Amino acid sequence: MERQPTLPATRAEDIRGARGFALIEILCVLAIIGLLAAIILPAIPRSTTRARLESYAVETAALLKADRNAALRRQVRVTTQVDADARAIRSGVTGRTIRLPADVVVQATLATRCADRAVGRSIDFFPSGMSCGGTIALARPGMGYEVRVNWLTGGVEIVPQKLL
Repeated sequence: MERQPTLPATRAEDIRGARGFALIEILCVLAIIGLLAAIILPAIPRSTTRARLESYAVETAALLKADRNAALRRQVRVTTQVDADARAIRSGVTGRTIRLPADVVVQATLATRCADRAVGRSIDFFPSGMSCGGTIALARPGMGYEVRVNWLTGGVEIVPQKLL
């Protein structure tokens, strides 16, 4: 009886070729997963974090304080524009604008008249340190901040709000 080899030479070549093909398959699968991730990840909505919302409130307060200080220092009236619909707050001194993301709810409670003129969309600071006052509320589900400007002193404060 004739004995056959346990692993013929042609079978060994087939196994070597299959190993190389498996590596190519793995690389193709990884490339497809990478492509899908590149397409899907930008479509996932990213909400504003608690820390980011707080930084928007601090940035808004800093802009208002800078405008108040400029009014005192230059002895002129400075107007900070607040556009809640466009989610923007614009400095009257530097022209710098804070733009808030779409998932942040912006509400502004501003004086309709100030120093014998209609305002409604701004907070005015006077050379005396006084202002027209107002509140800018920044919120997202679960929490929010109010940036309040005192009409008498022109002082700016940030008050955290608990939302349900």
